Amino acid sequence: MSSVQYGDNTIEYTFLEKEGLKSHYITVQKREGVILKGKAIPLEHANKLILKKAKWILDKLELVKFINEEDIVTGSRIQYLGRKYYVELIINEELKEITIDFTESKFVLYLPRSLNTQLSLKEAFNAYQKEKAIEKIKPRIKKWSKTTGLSFTDIKFRKLDKRWGSCTPSNTIIINIDAIKLPFSLIDYLIVHELVHTKIKSHSKEFWAELSKHIPNWKELDEKMYGMKM
Repeated sequence: MSSVQYGDNTIEYTFLEKEGLKSHYITVQKREGVILKGKAIPLEHANKLILKKAKWILDKLELVKFINEEDIVTGSRIQYLGRKYYVELIINEELKEITIDFTESKFVLYLPRSLNTQLSLKEAFNAYQKEKAIEKIKPRIKKWSKTTGLSFTDIKFRKLDKRWGSCTPSNTIIINIDAIKLPFSLIDYLIVHELVHTKIKSHSKEFWAELSKHIPNWKELDEKMYGMKM
């Protein structure tokens, strides 16, 4: 970690080397702090880039300090398909309901002032997550079913408290809508895990042997799943 002095303030930052980027970018997050991203450059040059945006950085650091990680506000981050994306709220009094637009780099939520409450925002985003989970995960379940030869009777998407998914005795696959937060590698692991349960209901040696036929690196993925927050 590096640091620069700006007046009475010390700004600590992390440089994240990303050779594919054409420019250098600065992000400010509650947990990660200040991050400078871009191709490798001398420390002196990196310090100058941070100092150039010092006032903006200090304003953002002050803002994120008061952000409750559970709240949906401008500046917060929402996890989607394995990455955390910036959130921007835009008030539009002509609207009667909340609309959510994903721009591939951030979530923009348009809403009337009367619905600018955490309850309304979270309800809208839960509905959005369920819609996207069905749109993106359901076809993958059908594809994996054909690939593995493991069949199911139905697919359902629900908000689950402590499980990413389950398989009922009648072979209905139930997926937690929060699974849309996971990267596709873990989504696929979850899908195959539950499909194997259509054949073997317990976590016996036979279950893990069957799973390894389709997902050879299941142990690595299982550990990653365990560490992911729902």
